[in-house]
Amino acid sequence: MTENTCILLVDDHSLVRQGVRSFLETQSDLHIVGEAASGEEAERLVADLVPDVVLMDLSMPGMGGIEAIRRIKEKSPHTQIVVLTSFQEDDYIFPALRAGALSYVLKNVQAGDLADIIRSAHRGEAFLHPRVAARVVQEIRGGRKDVPNVFTELSDRELEVLRLIAQGNTNATIAQMLTISEQTVKGHVSNILGKLHLADRTQAAVFAWEQGVVQRGQRKNT
Repeated sequence: MTENTCILLVDDHSLVRQGVRSFLETQSDLHIVGEAASGEEAERLVADLVPDVVLMDLSMPGMGGIEAIRRIKEKSPHTQIVVLTSFQEDDYIFPALRAGALSYVLKNVQAGDLADIIRSAHRGEAFLHPRVAARVVQEIRGGRKDVPNVFTELSDRELEVLRLIAQGNTNATIAQMLTISEQTVKGHVSNILGKLHLADRTQAAVFAWEQGVVQRGQRKNT
C-alpha cells in the first residue's frame, strides 16, 4: 500500500498553485493540506500543519524562499522541502540546498514526474534536475575553487549592508541608518546571500569578518 503524503504548496502566483493542486489532487496518495503565497505564511502553516513535503518557490515578496526553507527546517525537521522554480543559477541552487532543501526541480518538469519526486521526498530520497546535478557535481569536484570576492561581487551599497550585518545590526536598524526602507534592506540581504552563495545572514556575518569587510576594532553602530 502506498503511504499518504501531506503537502504544503508555496508560491506567490495563485495560478501556479491552482495548476499544481489540480493535478496532485488526482493522485489518491497525495493530499494538499494548505497553500501559502509567501515565506512568512509558509512558516506559520508548517508550524500548524507539519506537512510531509513542502513544494517551495524561491522568488517571493517579503521573506524569500531560501530563508523560508531554513526556518521551516528549524521548525519541522521532519518536513522535506522540494524546490520548484524556474531558476537554475548558482545564486539560487547552492543557497537553497545549504538551507535545507532536499530536491531541486525546474518548473518545466512533467506533472507525473513531479508527483514521483514528491513521493520520493517523503521517503527522504533527493532529486536534482540534471542541470542542477551537473553544477553540484562540478562544485564537489572543485569546479569553483575561488572564494567569492566581496569587493568585486557586491555593489557599494551591498558592501555597506554586509558590513552592518557583520556588526550585529538588524534589518530595521540598518534601514534607519541608511535612510532606506526595511523592504529594500531585505532585498539587499537576499542579493548578498545569493552572490556569495551563503544560506543566511549568520554565514554572511562570519564571511564578512573572514574577508576583512569588518575590521576587528570596529564596533556595532548605535
